[in-house]
Amino acid sequence: MANTSSKRIASQNEVAIKNMCYGHLLGNIVPLLIRVLFRREAFLLSKKAIALYCVSLALSHFLYRQLKRMGTPRRDSTGNLVSSGDDLNQPGMTDWTFDVLYISWLAQVGSAILGEWFWWIYIVIPTFVFYKSWTIFISPMLFGRSSSLGQEEQKQEGSSKRQEKLKKRSERGDPRVKQEGTWNTQTTRK
Repeated sequence: MANTSSKRIASQNEVAIKNMCYGHLLGNIVPLLIRVLFRREAFLLSKKAIALYCVSLALSHFLYRQLKRMGTPRRDSTGNLVSSGDDLNQPGMTDWTFDVLYISWLAQVGSAILGEWFWWIYIVIPTFVFYKSWTIFISPMLFGRSSSLGQEEQKQEGSSKRQEKLKKRSERGDPRVKQEGTWNTQTTRK
């Protein structure tokens, strides 16, 4: 029997997959209809536009299938939940996969409505990857610790309100605080 958390994740995943299905259909069919009905000549004459649309369609379909496969809950023959699937609301790669999927849909619809220059929206993806790589890996390796890490370190060196409070208790000889050696290791009774 599945616990409450698994049931909650499964129901959230089912809603997310249903919404993603609607988005996938609208994001891929609406641009095609706009191009065929209103911009037929421009679309059919441009091999570049057809190629970009096909690549974008393939990318969005691949990401849609991956997310659907990851998040689909499995049930046994009686309908009981066996596995809730991966949590589609988790941060990190799953969240970024959704972002790339949304950008693909935006590029398809935007290029159909506004023109072929709108495919440049895809430049957001490598820019974001470079930004994340720079702040997490490259900058700390080249220049040592980043400024944000330095600020966190300064916070840790300074005393927090709780540490100050425990220090005052230990100075008064409060039995709730133990002192060991030069470092104050504070433990409180429960």
